[in-house]
Amino acid sequence: MKSIVVVGSQWGDEGKGKVTDYLAQVADVVVRSQGGNNAGHTILFDNQKFALRSIPSGIFNPQIKNVMANGMVINPKQMLEELDGLIARGITNFQLFVSNRAHIVLPYHEALDGAFEQFKGDKKIGTTKRGIGPAYADKANRIGIRIGDFVNPHVFKEVLAETLNIKNMELKMLGLPQFSFAEIYNEYTEYAKRIAPYVCDTSLLLEAELKKGSKVLFEGAQGVMLCLDHGTYPYVTSSSPTGASVPLNCGIAPSYIQDVLGICKAYTTRVGEGPFPTELHNDLADYIREKGHEYGTVTQRPRRVGYLDCVALNYARRISGINHLAIMLFDVLTGIEKLKICYAYELDGQVINTIPATNYDYSRVKPLYIELDGWQEDITKVTTFAELPANAQKYLRTIEELTGVKIALLSIGPDRKQTIQLEELF
Repeated sequence: MKSIVVVGSQWGDEGKGKVTDYLAQVADVVVRSQGGNNAGHTILFDNQKFALRSIPSGIFNPQIKNVMANGMVINPKQMLEELDGLIARGITNFQLFVSNRAHIVLPYHEALDGAFEQFKGDKKIGTTKRGIGPAYADKANRIGIRIGDFVNPHVFKEVLAETLNIKNMELKMLGLPQFSFAEIYNEYTEYAKRIAPYVCDTSLLLEAELKKGSKVLFEGAQGVMLCLDHGTYPYVTSSSPTGASVPLNCGIAPSYIQDVLGICKAYTTRVGEGPFPTELHNDLADYIREKGHEYGTVTQRPRRVGYLDCVALNYARRISGINHLAIMLFDVLTGIEKLKICYAYELDGQVINTIPATNYDYSRVKPLYIELDGWQEDITKVTTFAELPANAQKYLRTIEELTGVKIALLSIGPDRKQTIQLEELF
């Protein structure tokens, strides 16, 4: 048996899609465990670019079982649009399994998401307004609708009537238009018919695969610093993207998790609001943003850019049990004369090595840096660590020294083939 959890070790957008796609070439099962279509994975191979939002990244390989697990919130309309888009581009032979315990996202969730964000004004979170937060809130409030009920037209009719009554009262109180039961029911029962063939108890499927020795890849969405419990609350997502959350979100025992691979950009980015100690507001930020194409996969929002933050990276390592790293977009740093890595913070005159629990404190930390010489040589065609320029090697070794974690993968370009494997994984 071999299982690997791929987690974002920063604020999301680290390049998890490429790593998942790379590892999926030798995997038997790829699992998406949490989040919804507020996430986005960009995958490039054979000169084709695919932007996935909720479908697992193993969908391109007909031999792989792709699982959308119970920890997800799934927008049926968007899921089918994504699937139809793949089919239109020739991805027609695939295996897809959808948990009967996953919750669904409906139009009123999106309406409420946008309204709540607007009402917060200057205190907005920076949500994608895809309805993910309100869907998870309904799950916690025990008024959500699960896939198993959704694909049963009689049960769906009953639970939708009950839930929509509550949601329309909320919308009315907020001064927003209310939704017609008949319109939602008639539209979404058609989606349910198409999704029904994929629905099963994915917990049973996963345990069976793990027991028989299959290679299972658990695909992360967002990043550890956006964890609902351990991230920079309230500027977080509505679920936990940590390795620790995978057993709960997939219905398997914690003992099945063997390896946690932390995906980390060679620098740091963040989308949305919240503290960002190493953020840059200069020409270097613009250079990295343009060279790294740092715009949201789903929203196209420009990402905030900063130096690599090893305090945040070590925090993610501790919270998520990261025991290998994948350094992404390393080639983006080529051509920069001087590079910095944050190794600690200073807060109220004290040196600290962790993330403060409150944003009041976190917004006041001063990053402390190691400065390193950059490199000018093109690294996009190298195939081994030894071929890298000496300064590039030193940058990577510094990350390992500061985190105590070995780098297993190194990405030196967007294509699947532009990946150097340094440590054995699958």
